[in-house]
Amino acid sequence: MTHYPETDSIYIDLANRPSAETREVNTDLNIDLDAEGKLVGIDIHGNASQYVDLSSFQIETLET
Repeated sequence: MTHYPETDSIYIDLANRPSAETREVNTDLNIDLDAEGKLVGIDIHGNASQYVDLSSFQIETLET
């Protein structure tokens, strides 16, 4: 996850594959898809801090 404070944007990289298409979900959210239509990234742009509390953001891995 990368936070860009100058634009208050967050990019969450989910896969090590290039993006072939970007789809707008709403005015603050885009998703990036690879050539096969699989999700590779999520872009929360402009006002990301309204959706994510960056002061306490953490990643937790659950056992399967």
